[in-house]
Amino acid sequence: MPDIKLITENLADELIPGIERAAGIYIMTSFVMRSGVQMLAPHLKAAAERGADIKILCGDYLFITQPEGLRALVHIDARIEARLWHSRGASFHPKAYLMDYEQGEGLLIVGSSNLSRSAFRMGVEWNLAMNAEAEPYTFRVALDKFMEHFYDPCTVTLHEESIAVYERDYMAHKQKNPELVRTVTEIEESELMLPHKEPLAADREAATERSTQVLEPRPAQELALAALEKTREEQYDKAMVVMATGLGKTYVAAFFARRYRRVLFVAHREEILQQALRSFQAVMPERSTGLYNGLEKEPAAEHLFASIYTLGMKKHRERFATDHFDLIVVDEFHHAAAKTYQSILAYFRPAFLLGLTATPDRLDGKDVFALCDGNVAFQLHFLEAIQRQWLSPFRYYGVYDQTDYSAITWLGSRYDEEELLRAQLRDELAEQVFEAWRKHKQTRTIAFCSSIRQANFLASYFLRQGVSCISLHSRTTEMGRTEAIERLTQGRLDVIFTVDLFNEGVDIPAVDTLLFARPTESLTIFTQQIGRGLRLHPGKTCCTIIDLIGNYRNADMKLGLLDMNPTDLGAKKQTAFRLPVLPAGCELNVDVEVIDLLEELARKKQPRKEKLRQAYLEVKHELGRRPSYLELHLHGRAVSREYVQEFRSYVGFLAWAEELSAKESAAYLRYEAWLKEVESTVMAKSYKMTVLLYMLERGPADWMQPITPREAAAFFHTFYMEKEFRKRIDFSDGETSRLWTFDESKVAKLIAGMPMSKWSGSSKGLVAFEDQVFRLNIDVLPEDAQLLHAWTREICLYRLHVHFERRSAERE
Repeated sequence: MPDIKLITENLADELIPGIERAAGIYIMTSFVMRSGVQMLAPHLKAAAERGADIKILCGDYLFITQPEGLRALVHIDARIEARLWHSRGASFHPKAYLMDYEQGEGLLIVGSSNLSRSAFRMGVEWNLAMNAEAEPYTFRVALDKFMEHFYDPCTVTLHEESIAVYERDYMAHKQKNPELVRTVTEIEESELMLPHKEPLAADREAATERSTQVLEPRPAQELALAALEKTREEQYDKAMVVMATGLGKTYVAAFFARRYRRVLFVAHREEILQQALRSFQAVMPERSTGLYNGLEKEPAAEHLFASIYTLGMKKHRERFATDHFDLIVVDEFHHAAAKTYQSILAYFRPAFLLGLTATPDRLDGKDVFALCDGNVAFQLHFLEAIQRQWLSPFRYYGVYDQTDYSAITWLGSRYDEEELLRAQLRDELAEQVFEAWRKHKQTRTIAFCSSIRQANFLASYFLRQGVSCISLHSRTTEMGRTEAIERLTQGRLDVIFTVDLFNEGVDIPAVDTLLFARPTESLTIFTQQIGRGLRLHPGKTCCTIIDLIGNYRNADMKLGLLDMNPTDLGAKKQTAFRLPVLPAGCELNVDVEVIDLLEELARKKQPRKEKLRQAYLEVKHELGRRPSYLELHLHGRAVSREYVQEFRSYVGFLAWAEELSAKESAAYLRYEAWLKEVESTVMAKSYKMTVLLYMLERGPADWMQPITPREAAAFFHTFYMEKEFRKRIDFSDGETSRLWTFDESKVAKLIAGMPMSKWSGSSKGLVAFEDQVFRLNIDVLPEDAQLLHAWTREICLYRLHVHFERRSAERE
């Protein structure tokens, strides 16, 4: 094939040979039809079987993609990763096919053809094909941009759960619009487009400057480093550090990294990589640093700063030996990219894994905690940092928003885009926003909006009032992000209206006013956005927060983020609404109408059982299957102990939620007492579950067989001695510390006296220990053996994890 070729017919004749040759196959199309999937399926399956990395991204724009096409796609081969882009009414029109042959060879096809038989064979289509050798730079950019889009927060993994949700919306849209396809106007293309990642603003030369100043940790960083040192002494090999924005968590990683030779720092934004690179250089100017992203690859650097989108490709991570890095630092990542992070961490074997996050509460999911096995070495909430005068105090104004959000369709995790815009793009609401800002503002404002159209609309209104402002997003042409930040800092701009550009990775310490002109859909993002205004800065005495509060979802929860004494989320009954207790130096000013609204919302709170069901369904939807008990704890937003409080056991919850099959439901009723016993038996130490785990490890056929203390002794001893944190928490008192050197008789005596005898005496006959024989008194039908084994093992692993997680937190 020539270097560049125009293809006007039979695109499949170019695609199929490329698929058959490629080591990496990356497809991004607006629409997917079953006919197109069926055409490529045998070739994609063969590629997957030979180990090719295959990723396919399609969209829900205009609901033209066929649900049956999506099902055909996910059924080709489990090794193919497929995702769906939620367009939310904005244009999503890419048609790109990338075939990576490695060694610098490859094929890029971009044009008009979606994934359908007519586009591949019969339709009038124009596509331009380019060999990677002809334009290596363009090909690398295409690969990198594909990965950014593939793991964008707008995407979800395709599986039966997500396809069912799409099919529901597809059928509803089809009923409203029988013709299915409407004209996409030029206005829609320019105004409804959601923001994408901006080109890298940071100057590469600035990133390589070497500081001659000797840096020392600040007080908050010293605390974090001391906690990390303690966790290393306890022989943890994974840990999470949670520090509010503005406290320098990246510098914590840099100071901690001084003890390691080869370090990998992974993040999802180029700005974060550049900032981290500069921080590490400032701490260790003698070490070599390098980037590993779509455009630059410096694998020999001692400290490597890698884009998740690049290192997520199999061919790139396999350039390194699995033990190449001594320390891996994972910066806070998008929920959508969790699978790619996990693939990287499953491949590499560092001596230590350090996770960083600025979001202290498990609000939207616990993936960052799951990465580090729940070991949070250090946690410093922004409220505590304000109390210690390490961050700026705030002055909060809760302004009543009369918009009736209950009339706007809720789509599971967000409001319907078009309905929300109709409510927002009104002059009377813009006037209310402007008057609230004019009354309470200071000097430099970031205003957070729901969409580009709302940001443009409010910026236009403010400009007409004589305010120097700009709507800043990926399609802003009159000013780049760097220039806008400089003008705001210098006082030449009063307000920057944005959607999500400043959620993370950008520092503007001079900002002293935050304006929230959007409903809070994500409490995590709200926390991140508050952090944009809390950095200390000369002449800045406080941060003003102007927040429009209406009857939208989470409105009754957001003030809890400002509360030094939050209500216990595990409380059986939620208390009535109360104003939060603030750190010293902070103020709260809330309209009377807002207080009335929040009191009403508190009275109408969703019952806890329904909240637990919703939290469970969110995890099930993300995983595409029923989550295990431990997965629900690690990834769900609800406090897992609430499932036991409400339903006595996780399986009991599944029965109530009608998530069990008829066979499973019958089995649950037969063994309900046993499952509740495993869930609720008192555990001062983890010994009961360790003995039970030994039994379970023998497999479904043999786990019910009686055991003696001597039989369990070796497993029991190894379980505590192989991990330092287990040993220190549950095997280091006066008696057990003498058992660090294995003595079967003494360990067996401990097991007989502690878990076996005590459990036998408290289990109401379900567990027995007589004549040095430990047995479970449960009559199990042969057809139930495997199921009961699986359920018991889920509970056992959950309880062990939560026990050590809780005890570790108590030791902090």
